[in-house]
Amino acid sequence: MADMRIGGLASGMDTDQIIKDLMKAERIPLDKLEQKKQYLEWQRDDYRDMNKMMFDFSNLIFDGVMKQGTYTQKTISVSDPSVVSVKNINSTTDFSGTLEVGNLAKSATVISGVTGITDSSKTIKELMPGLIGTQKINIKSILKDGTLDPKGTSIEFDPAKETLNSLISKINQQTGVSVFFDEKSQKFSFTAKNSGDATGNDIVLSDETGTFFDSLGLTDSNFSGVRQEGVNATFTYNGLTTMRSSNTFTINGFELTLKNKSTGPVTFTSSPDTDKILDKIVKFVDEYNKLIEKVNGEVNEKKYRDFQPLTAEQKESMEEKEIELWEEKSRSGTLRNDSVLSSGLNKMRTDMYTPISGGTSGIDQLAQIGIKTSSNYLDRGKLIIDESKLKEAISKDPNAIYEIFAKDGATSNEQGIARRLRDTLKTTMDSIEKKAGKASSTNNTFTLGRLLNNMDSQMDRFEDRLNQVEDRYWRQFTAMEKAIQRSNEQSMFLMNQFGG
Repeated sequence: MADMRIGGLASGMDTDQIIKDLMKAERIPLDKLEQKKQYLEWQRDDYRDMNKMMFDFSNLIFDGVMKQGTYTQKTISVSDPSVVSVKNINSTTDFSGTLEVGNLAKSATVISGVTGITDSSKTIKELMPGLIGTQKINIKSILKDGTLDPKGTSIEFDPAKETLNSLISKINQQTGVSVFFDEKSQKFSFTAKNSGDATGNDIVLSDETGTFFDSLGLTDSNFSGVRQEGVNATFTYNGLTTMRSSNTFTINGFELTLKNKSTGPVTFTSSPDTDKILDKIVKFVDEYNKLIEKVNGEVNEKKYRDFQPLTAEQKESMEEKEIELWEEKSRSGTLRNDSVLSSGLNKMRTDMYTPISGGTSGIDQLAQIGIKTSSNYLDRGKLIIDESKLKEAISKDPNAIYEIFAKDGATSNEQGIARRLRDTLKTTMDSIEKKAGKASSTNNTFTLGRLLNNMDSQMDRFEDRLNQVEDRYWRQFTAMEKAIQRSNEQSMFLMNQFGG
């Protein structure tokens, strides 16, 4: 049971306030620990913000200047787009020529005779009562390469449970044909999903078990419908007459889609889409400049030692704006002179300026394509772009631009700038994570977290000690009050004796 606290009844002193004032002095070391903890938490958060910025920049590099697709973007001109369209898929070289289209590729079709079926929502057994037992059909059709599928696709069904509509749905989903049933004409229409001529029947319908297709007159041995075989696309490209099974095909990394027969030669040309490639490089430079500006700002930020983090009690006596201005200064300089950031910054600059060895284009430095360091010392290593020079370099040889950014190599000197930077960013981020962790990290897995844990333990021990000190003060003042009370009682007794 806690000791009873008696406050100032006998002495007339404000014991509660006196002890609070005494405890303020006792709490000073704890306040300093809390301020130090707050500073470490700010430092941890600032490290993590830095890591987030580096992570985002690394991703931008990967999705931009390091990706080959960035440099394969082309501006394509076609003299008659109604005949053919041309799209670059993965070519870094330009593509031009003439094309004459003789025939468009067409898909094979098979149309049944009149079936007598008028309601496709009924079960197949209701529509075709002569079917006995489980049915298993097989459908072969032309493949994308222009050959007939040798195995085909088999579908098994129970006529008593399967409706015609549900069977049609299965055929459309599982096979290489699209089937349509027209209740008005009472006919089936099968169309190959791939166009072209497989030299023979391009759609083959057969029964593995049962007589479903045979009953409809659609098997080769009992065919009573209409068959139209597929047609290959024929065209003349740069004087060479050839064919394809599809109207869409690839030549030299470019996708051509034939749309109509031509009445004469159609010309097409491609050239690098310099504006799109330029945009990616400009974005890279802009984000690099933002990153080094941020790092420079952090490692050189002034530290205001007279502005310590505010305690809860100090905040109570301040306006919100005063707190904001104070904490702006007390939080300043958390990463000042940080060795990890300084080292990472220096390495990024080295990555940018070191020539690339082993290249094939003759371009081994950014300055050769119009990217160089600002001569203004206040820019602290920011890059500036001569857009005219860069555009000219892109137009002349986009492969060379790709190589200077993304070339692979066994050593850093042989690697492109983007690869070097990503390696440096990863090393720096790993070092920061060891020091400051990430949002999902537990404190015992990184340096600052372990310091914070240790500080929490110190603060807990100090809180226990303060409770003991406060209890001691109360015991002492309570004892004093009791002594004064006894003295007062004795005095009163004597006065009563003499007065009597």
